[in-house]
Amino acid sequence: MIYTKKGYPEEGELLLCTVKKVQHHSIFVEIDEYKKQGMIHISEVAPGRIRNIRDFVVEGKKVVCKVLRISLERGHIDLSLRRVNDNQRKNKVNQLKLEQKAEKIVEFACTNVKENTYDILQKIMPKVHEKYGTLHDFFQSVAEDKDSLDALKLSPKLAKELLSAIKQRIKPIEVEIKGKMKLVSFASDGISQIKEVFRKVFDGKQGIQVIYTGAGTYQVSVKSNDYKSAEAILTKAVDEATKYMEKHVGIAEFKRAEA
Repeated sequence: MIYTKKGYPEEGELLLCTVKKVQHHSIFVEIDEYKKQGMIHISEVAPGRIRNIRDFVVEGKKVVCKVLRISLERGHIDLSLRRVNDNQRKNKVNQLKLEQKAEKIVEFACTNVKENTYDILQKIMPKVHEKYGTLHDFFQSVAEDKDSLDALKLSPKLAKELLSAIKQRIKPIEVEIKGKMKLVSFASDGISQIKEVFRKVFDGKQGIQVIYTGAGTYQVSVKSNDYKSAEAILTKAVDEATKYMEKHVGIAEFKRAEA
């Protein structure tokens, strides 16, 4: 990564580290995100008795560690390998991959306008970390038009280039929720009433798709940028369809699909 965080990590924080030296009872690592040294005692490498520490780590290996203790006076950072589970490890690695992708976007934009990537990251990252935690999360918000680059106070040329790169390389998150709806009409013109439900409730509504699956049953799906919006759209559509069918001598039953 190009950008290095300032100060010290927090206790409990997960960090990507590079193994530098393996000794009989301890491992010394470089914390990639802070460029500081940390130490893993043999008791924090893996559960149970360890015969050979090199069965678990070797010099040059990348590992995800958890911060146990920090001594600011001595500059010591004690870490643990065994207290990081598989899901935490995968999530941390994926997060760093996304952060590297975001840094590459900055590098691309800076190159095009002949500005120094390192200097720009040093300028913007404290502001980004304060509000979003990660650069990728910030860019995701910009890609979805939920935020802007104004607060970064970049030059107009760089801001324009960076916005273009973000829009091209980071796509808005899309979520989908769906379920099955059964429509039954007891009216003499039942088919017409069911067609009217679709005309009034579903036709032309952004994000809603309806597919007939047979026996008066339809698959209703909604796509949106977040679950809250998708849920609101689906709930409104189901409520309107139910009320219409009840008013016109019929019933509407909806069952949510398992996630």
